[in-house]
Amino acid sequence: MRPLDVFRTATFRLAFAYLCLFAVSVMLLLGFIYWRTAGFMATQADETILAEVQGLGEQYKRRGIMGLRTIIVERASRPGQRTLYLLSFGDAPLAGNLSRWPTDAVETAKGWINFSYARGIEEDQEVRPGRAVQSQLTGGFKLLVGRDMKEVNAIESTIRSTLLWALGITGFFGVVGGVWISRNVVRRLEVINRTSREIMSGDLTRRIPMQGSRDELDDLAGNLNQMLEQIERLMMGMREVADNIAHDLRTPLNRLRNKLEGALMGNTSRDEQMLALESAISEADGLISTFNSLLLIAEAETGAHRDTLELMDLSEVIHDIADLYEPAAEDRGVTLRFVAPSRITVRGNRSLLARAAANLVENALKYTPQGGAVTVSTGINPRDDRPTFSVRDSGPGIPEADRERVLDRFVRLERSRNTPGSGLGLSLVAAVARMHDAEIALDDAKPGLLATLTFPAVEENQAVIAAQPRRALLSPTKAQRAPEPETQG
Repeated sequence: MRPLDVFRTATFRLAFAYLCLFAVSVMLLLGFIYWRTAGFMATQADETILAEVQGLGEQYKRRGIMGLRTIIVERASRPGQRTLYLLSFGDAPLAGNLSRWPTDAVETAKGWINFSYARGIEEDQEVRPGRAVQSQLTGGFKLLVGRDMKEVNAIESTIRSTLLWALGITGFFGVVGGVWISRNVVRRLEVINRTSREIMSGDLTRRIPMQGSRDELDDLAGNLNQMLEQIERLMMGMREVADNIAHDLRTPLNRLRNKLEGALMGNTSRDEQMLALESAISEADGLISTFNSLLLIAEAETGAHRDTLELMDLSEVIHDIADLYEPAAEDRGVTLRFVAPSRITVRGNRSLLARAAANLVENALKYTPQGGAVTVSTGINPRDDRPTFSVRDSGPGIPEADRERVLDRFVRLERSRNTPGSGLGLSLVAAVARMHDAEIALDDAKPGLLATLTFPAVEENQAVIAAQPRRALLSPTKAQRAPEPETQG
C-alpha cells in the first residue's frame, strides 16, 4: 500500500478522530492547569501588593509623611527586593526604588496599573514589567506600591509554550500512531483480500492465515475459513450430485427411451404396447421420485422449512410410520416393534420428520432377512435430557469405514447395487437432521445397524415420566401397504 493510501483507510480516520478527541481533552486539561497556575501566581502577587499598601497606610497614619518616607527608603534598599516603591511630591520622586513615575502605565479595573520600568545601572539597564497600585496622599503626595512581574510572566510564558509543545507532540505521535496502526490493520486485511481474490479466481482450497493473537481479526479469519470450508463442501457436493445424476440417471433414461421406441414399432401388439407404456410410466415415476428427493434434500439443507418448525409429539409421528409399514414387515416375514413413551416433544416439521423416519424404517426392512426384527423407538437420553429416535435392525449392517460416506448423495455400497433405490435415503435423513439441529449416528447393533437421531432438548420433556411402551407391533392390524420406496440408503 502506498503511504498516501493509509490516510484514506477507515482505521486511520478512526485513529484521527480519536486523536482529535484526545487533543481537545489535553487542551482542556492543560488549559485548566494554566488557568489555575497563572491565576494563582497573579492573585498571590496582587495580595502581596495589597498587604504592603495596607501596612504602609497604617505607618502613614501613625508617623506621617516623613515616617513613611523613612520606611520606604529602608525597604527599597533591601537586596533582591521585588516589591516596587515610589513616594513622590507631584512628579518629583522622594523615596523608593523607582526613579520616576511610570509614563506608559495602563490602568485596569480597581485602580491597578501595568507598566514597564528600567532596572540596573545606565550601562546595563533592563526593562522589566511591573504591576502596582497608586494612591493619592494629602498635601500633593503620591504613593505607588507594586511588584516586579518578570518572573511571573516568565513562568506563564513557560507554561504556555509547554502547552503548545505538548499539543504538538501529542498530534505528532497521534498521527504516527494512526499511520502505524492503519498499516498493521491494512496489512492483515490485505491478506484477507488477497486470499479472497485467489478464491474468486477458482482456488477453493485457499484459507486465510491466522496469527494466533485471538483478536477480532483472528476471529473474523476463523469464521471466514469455516464459511469457505462450508462453501467448498457445498461446491464439491454439487459437483458430485451433477456427476452422480449424469451417471445414475443415464441408464433409466436410456431404458425409458428404448421402451417408448419399442412401443412405437409397428410389429407389436396392442397388449405389448400397453405393457411398454406402463413400464415407461413406472420408469418416469422413479425418475420423478429421485428428483423430488433431491429437491427435498436441497430445501432441508438450505433451511427453507425452518419457519414451519413447531412443538410436536415425536412418538405420535413414529407410531404412524410404524403402523404404515406394519403390513410390509409381515409380508417380508420381519417382526416390526414400536416402543416409545406416551409423549416425546420436539420442535420440528411433521412431514419432514415422517419422511426421514419412513426412509430409515424402509431401509431397515429392506436389508433385514426373513425371521429378523426391526425395532423403532423414541425416548429421552438420561445424560442430557435430549429426545432420541432410533431404528434397530438385524441385517448385515454397515462397515464402520462407510458409515460417514453413506450419508452423502447417491452413495450405495457394493452389496446394494442390485437392489432398487437411488442412494438418497440416508442423505435425506441427514439433511432433515441438520435442519432440526439434530445429530445422526450410525452404530453397530451386533448384528445389524442402529440409526439414531438425537434432537435438542425441549423443556416439556422434563415432565415425561419413565418411558412406557405404547405397544409392540408384532402382527398386522389393518391391510395397509407401505408405499413404494422413493429413496434408499
